[in-house]
Amino acid sequence: MPDGSNGSDNYVLGQSSSMLRGLRWRTVENSTPYLIPYLKPGLAILDVGCGPGTITVDLASRFPKGTVIGLDVVSLPLQDARTYAEERGVTNVEFKEGDVLSLPFADATFDIVHAHQCIQHSGDPVQALREMRRVTRSGGLIAVREMDFGSAIWFPDIPALREYHVMCPKVAITKGSDMHAGRKLLTWALAAGFKREDVTTTAGTWCYSTPEERSYWSSVLSEVTLVSGLGKAAVTQGVISQEELERMAHAWEEWGATEDGWYAVVHGQISGSINARRPGY
Repeated sequence: MPDGSNGSDNYVLGQSSSMLRGLRWRTVENSTPYLIPYLKPGLAILDVGCGPGTITVDLASRFPKGTVIGLDVVSLPLQDARTYAEERGVTNVEFKEGDVLSLPFADATFDIVHAHQCIQHSGDPVQALREMRRVTRSGGLIAVREMDFGSAIWFPDIPALREYHVMCPKVAITKGSDMHAGRKLLTWALAAGFKREDVTTTAGTWCYSTPEERSYWSSVLSEVTLVSGLGKAAVTQGVISQEELERMAHAWEEWGATEDGWYAVVHGQISGSINARRPGY
């Protein structure tokens, strides 16, 4: 999960406290349900772009006899991840710094290599998938889920939220990030050397509509809009003005306060089987 303030300039939302608060919401159940059927005791799992580690720790807690490593390219969220694992009493998990474009592991190390909202920020998704494939054992699995920002729908139709959804991809492109990654996962997998018959494609969704969900996410997204790398870059690049940015932040608050408000977005998902290794993998 790269961030412009810590060695990589691709993670468009940055590592602000508000952004990390949003990332802590993620679990296996709400963010990687398509992976659950593949999980079994004793697996060695790598979670790439783990951020504050909630998915990583959840994976480890389900199978105490397995081993799970969470990897992120910056150290800041890994501090939270280690604390979270200690609080949960999960001991079969480890967190390391490393780049998905050059994974610090030997070939064929893991049974499952997983990435959630990671390779779209890598700068080279095909190379990221090649590396994930390299460190996966024969008979193992690569699992990737990426949001497709172009699929987002919401109610009520607040104009500033429409402007927000135009702004984000513009800023992402300038930072080498692709916010329409969900629809491109299969294309990238084929370019990385997977055979079509070895890749399962599915889709998942996030939907926020309850009072609790709207309260939580309106607060997170309002703060992220104002203080994260996304908003700052948009203003610096002249994509929008500071006044427009503040209007977008207020729009998230307005959405959160609307009783019949809701928000949904689709994610592309691929599960790639490693059935045989060609030379170079």
